[in-house]
Amino acid sequence: MLPFDMMLNAFATLFVTIDPIGLAPIFLAVTSGATKQERIQIGIRSVIVAAGILLTFALVGQVILSLLGISLPAFRIAGGILLFVIAFEMVFEKRKERKSKTAEQAMSDDEMHNIAVFPLAIPLISGPGAISAVLLLSSQTSDWVKMGSVLFVIGFVLFLVLLTFVISGWVEKMLGDNGRNILTRLLGVLLSALSVQFIADGVKAIMGG
Repeated sequence: MLPFDMMLNAFATLFVTIDPIGLAPIFLAVTSGATKQERIQIGIRSVIVAAGILLTFALVGQVILSLLGISLPAFRIAGGILLFVIAFEMVFEKRKERKSKTAEQAMSDDEMHNIAVFPLAIPLISGPGAISAVLLLSSQTSDWVKMGSVLFVIGFVLFLVLLTFVISGWVEKMLGDNGRNILTRLLGVLLSALSVQFIADGVKAIMGG
């Protein structure tokens, strides 16, 4: 496969898997109570962490998993469970209730770092699906030129993720408080279904193997 063909295939795979556009409203939901500047900082940190994870798995992911004795199906089940916890909080407004107490206060560095790492970087951006896709794409590379092409695509898709995070504030203004609350609960339901699908796929793969 030529580098250009591989880049096109890698972009289509990662763009659909990570879904930068779909992450924007979720980003708004999990950063409820944060200022515009804080959201930008959280977005940058989450993308940096996700980049480190995906690039690491692209380069040495198969070695790491084999050394730890972890299978991809097991990783998918774990990611699904973590995602379900976030979905539960979104549906029942537990996250909003917790954030409302400090809505008028600036987030501390620890709070921003925690949100950036979980749930944004893991499992929403660099979740089981994205890691599986990266492992699959990197396994198809036969030289450093093709590997470089895959790494470039990973960086470009993550740049698109950051771009959607930056403009998410404009989306929030268009929705308003009521629209955001409705969207948060709706997305919570969708995320719960997605998390169950992650778990089901993992269990199916383990049982089938």
